[in-house]
Amino acid sequence: MNIIFVSDSLTRGKSITLGHSQMLMLTLGWLLLPIFIAIGLYYFTLSQGGMPSQQNRTQNHVYLQENLNTMAARLGQLQAQVFRLDALGGRLAKHFGLPEQEFNFGQKPGQGGAEPGIAQYQLNPRQLEQELARFAKQLDARADSLSVLEALTLREQVKQSAFPSLHPVATGWFSSNYGWRLDPFSGKEAMHEGVDFMAEAGTPIKAAAGGVVVYSDYHPQYGNMIAVDHGNGLISRYAHASKRLAKVGDIVPQGQKIGEVGSTGRSTGPHLHFEILSNGAPQNPVRYLQVPG
Repeated sequence: MNIIFVSDSLTRGKSITLGHSQMLMLTLGWLLLPIFIAIGLYYFTLSQGGMPSQQNRTQNHVYLQENLNTMAARLGQLQAQVFRLDALGGRLAKHFGLPEQEFNFGQKPGQGGAEPGIAQYQLNPRQLEQELARFAKQLDARADSLSVLEALTLREQVKQSAFPSLHPVATGWFSSNYGWRLDPFSGKEAMHEGVDFMAEAGTPIKAAAGGVVVYSDYHPQYGNMIAVDHGNGLISRYAHASKRLAKVGDIVPQGQKIGEVGSTGRSTGPHLHFEILSNGAPQNPVRYLQVPG
């Protein structure tokens, strides 16, 4: 192929002869030229802001780290709430005597099921943070409910401990019941305002309920006697003791040893005379005492 160049400055035209290989290279160059131009424009655009700069990469890293720190702090709060729920659940399970193997709060509950048939999706950081916040609110609500339940349970427990229901001595039968009987000294019918527990001298006397000792002295009729105020107008009396181990003003819990069985005062032999008064009126202790065992 011959190419002839004609110009006013030239006295005669010039020609260039191109062979097959040269023609092929020229044709290929014209075809590749738009591609080279597009690539050049692409890299020029990236250099002007298309590619993230070092500053942008630093900002993105800081933003990601802040989100991770926020979620880590939220996770720590959730862990603390779970520990609190474990403690509350353990105390309530112990109080109600629930089997430990059925309420093992330290063991992860089993989960499973068939593979979901619908499409699944991955949570983005914002959605994950929202789920954590929602879960934290649910944990707070559960913890508050359990705390109220525990408070009510403890209050009921306190009420029960202040109720004179525990046998004051380890025996299951009475030598004399509450009510009218023949007096062992006069032989006449008289009102017996308590119950007499048969027990050997020295047998521990325990408080039938928690309360405050309001009397601890020698009584002409009852001998060594202790009286415990349980509140709500209830008072229990323990008479004919050989020893008094509690003094006035002592706060005694239910079941605490406050004396020992004896035969002091108006008594025919070792035993415990036990009374319960409600607002000053004698009551039948059998109505309060629990059945042994």
